[in-house]
Amino acid sequence: MKVVILCGGRGTRLKEETEFKPKPLVEIGSKPILWHIMKIYAHYGFNDFVLCLGYKGNMIKEYFLNYEAMNNDFTIQLGNHNNIKFHSNHTEKDWKVTLVDTGEEALTGSRLRKAARYIDSDLFMLTYGDGVANIDIGKLVSFHKAHKKAGTITGVHPSSRFGEIAAKDGLVVKFNEKPQVRDGMINGGFFIFKKNFLDYLEDGEDCWLEHEPMEKLASCGELMVYPHEGFWQCVDTYRELELLTKLWNSSNPPWKVW
Repeated sequence: MKVVILCGGRGTRLKEETEFKPKPLVEIGSKPILWHIMKIYAHYGFNDFVLCLGYKGNMIKEYFLNYEAMNNDFTIQLGNHNNIKFHSNHTEKDWKVTLVDTGEEALTGSRLRKAARYIDSDLFMLTYGDGVANIDIGKLVSFHKAHKKAGTITGVHPSSRFGEIAAKDGLVVKFNEKPQVRDGMINGGFFIFKKNFLDYLEDGEDCWLEHEPMEKLASCGELMVYPHEGFWQCVDTYRELELLTKLWNSSNPPWKVW
């Protein structure tokens, strides 16, 4: 099953970091947020990634092009660049990463649609490039396969507020991406969709995944919520980055399931 990660936003509220690098490369400890997210999925056996690039996407390409050299000891024969021997000491050797240019200004649904040609599985997973959680991906997949609807969204209860989910008996009856939420769960990412969800996405640069496509899916009774009661945190501000860095440097960072 492909894991699609949205990596194209500008991260304007984290300008201290994102003025110089794309948000998914902002580091928690010595590793990018993106790496932490991928490690969560890979821990549960999902290591076939499609990254939707936008703002400063070339830096993410360079990160993976140089991954072996920057994460291994190696021996190189000078004058013969084809003769490089890596002495493997990282655990990401089975990852497959497809990097897709999806435009500087495209919205989230447009980015997903542009990457659709690389999604060749009947189901695919999708998440944002700025949020971590101690979510059990295996249980999420089992939940999705059991209800047989077109989509699953992970609902969380953070202190900050994003998109509100109204659900009855696990069925999403309303999805409303609005800036203030009075109560209930919010959109925590970590989606699973049937491939035909891609048909809900319009052409162009201004298709916002969290608006018409998700709202339409909910109104058709095809969107379920997986309630995650554990740890979840996105990195939207410098204060949130500091929080995750402090947790990472502790003895037991809560999202480190690997």
